[in-house]
Amino acid sequence: MSEPESPAQREIPRNIWALSGTSFFMDVSSEMILNVLPLFLANVLGVGTAVIGLIEGVAESTSSLLKVFAGGLSDRLGARKPLAAGGYLLSALARPLFLLASSWGVVAGARWADRIGKGLRTAPRDALLADSIPYRDRGLAFGLHRAADTGGAVLGLLITIAVVAHVQGRTSELGGDTFRTLVLLSLFPALIAVLS
Repeated sequence: MSEPESPAQREIPRNIWALSGTSFFMDVSSEMILNVLPLFLANVLGVGTAVIGLIEGVAESTSSLLKVFAGGLSDRLGARKPLAAGGYLLSALARPLFLLASSWGVVAGARWADRIGKGLRTAPRDALLADSIPYRDRGLAFGLHRAADTGGAVLGLLITIAVVAHVQGRTSELGGDTFRTLVLLSLFPALIAVLS
């Protein structure tokens, strides 16, 4: 009787690596903006907490509802990759809109476009992950993807902290120039995510 293969001995398909890398870079980009977005709205644009809550609530609700729609659509079409890629592309295209933000309406539009992209890509991407690997190895595939996703979020947050400390020094309120610097820097990992 042969010994079961260890996770290290199993071959991980290229699709799993590609999707994990894409999620890693998109999360780096997202976390560089989203963690400081409420501060930008409050400190720079003077937006109240009710409006900030409305922007975030609509954004996350839209994303959640679209996941159901996109998952069903990918099943009906049998085309997971175009929906996942389109979702990543939409999120990446939303990033530069933050550079134009002089009112909360522009920020809301950019934020909602980003979450529409997330809603469109999540279920088809997860189905693509599952389709790309034998059933017995799905835990390994999803674990690798989740680790890459979380690693990207941590790196994005660390970059944000470093940029804020470098640009602002000890100033406690986030400034507009600091936010725009973060948005510009976030474009690079978003572009890598779309191209990978």
